[in-house]
Amino acid sequence: MPQRDQEIALLREELEMLMRERQFLLRVVGASAALIASLDSKRLPVGAVEAADVVATTINCLSEETLQDALSAVHAEIEEGSAAA
Repeated sequence: MPQRDQEIALLREELEMLMRERQFLLRVVGASAALIASLDSKRLPVGAVEAADVVATTINCLSEETLQDALSAVHAEIEEGSAAA
């Protein structure tokens, strides 16, 4: 059984690492979503609008639950009807 206990411990460590990484990624996504929602695309250079569009498109592929988790991770709220770039 010691080998099984070691395998369980390794799996637990891996899971904890993945959960820490998920929290970090949620903060990145949440901050990105809040930033994109606050941009005025009419005042940005074309290159910045294109980059913002890539980020917004990627964020829009997330499930509603994941996006809410991301916004919660950075304590952000995006108003309904906010225009992304």
